[in-house]
Amino acid sequence: MTTALDPAGQLKLVIFDCDGVLVDSEGPSCRATAEFARSKGLSISDDEAHKRFAGKALPQIVRELEQELGHSLPEETAFKLRENLVQMMRKSAEPVSGALEMLAGVRALGMPVRVGSNSSVREMEAKFDRTGMSQYFPENRIHSANDMGCPKPAPDVYLYAAKAEGVLPENCVVIEDSNTGAEAAWKAGMACVLLRPDDVPLPPFWPVKGSVRITHLDELVPLLRRTLESQKHA
Repeated sequence: MTTALDPAGQLKLVIFDCDGVLVDSEGPSCRATAEFARSKGLSISDDEAHKRFAGKALPQIVRELEQELGHSLPEETAFKLRENLVQMMRKSAEPVSGALEMLAGVRALGMPVRVGSNSSVREMEAKFDRTGMSQYFPENRIHSANDMGCPKPAPDVYLYAAKAEGVLPENCVVIEDSNTGAEAAWKAGMACVLLRPDDVPLPPFWPVKGSVRITHLDELVPLLRRTLESQKHA
C-alpha cells in the first residue's frame, strides 16, 4: 500500500473529476452515445463506446463520430445529446461505490474540495442533486471544462479550479479515473490519485511522479490523512 502522496508542494486542495469518480454515469452516458451512433449507421457496441468515449466531452465525441461518418452532423447534435443526458441523470444517476462516505471523510479532514469535469455545469448539478452530493459542491465549486471550451486532456479546468481557490497547482491533488483526465492533471502540474481496478491497464504515460493509483474510494481518505500527517512532520 502506498503510504502517502508526494505532491510537489503542501497539499491544500482536492479536485474531483465527476463521472466515474463521484457519480456512476460513465456507463449510462456511453451506452446512450453508442445508441445514438448506431442510429446514424455506425457499428459501435456499448463496450466499445465506453473504451473510446469515457472521460471525453460531448463536442469532442461528436467530432469523432463525424469523422467516422464522413460528414457533419447537425449543429445542435451535442446540445441535444447533453439535454438527453441531463434528463437521464435526473432520474438514474447513482453515486460511485463509497463516494458519499469518502466525501464525508474528506470534509472531516478539513480539506477544501472542488470539481473539474468535462460534463456541463447543468449535467453536474443534475447528478449531484440526484445523488445527494450538492451539500459538498455548491455552484461556485463546480467547474466545467466543456463550458469553458477547453475539454480535458487540456489542463485548463484544473488550473482554473486552483486559481479560484487561491492556491498553486503544486498544492492540488486531482482524483481521476480516465486517461483523459489523468493527462489533464499531469499537464496542470498537479498530483493525481487514479481510481482504477487492478485488472484495467494504467495510462500509457504512467507512472507520474507524485501520483498514485487506488482501486476503491475507501482508500482515499486514509491516503490523504497520511499525506497531511507526513507534511506536518516534514
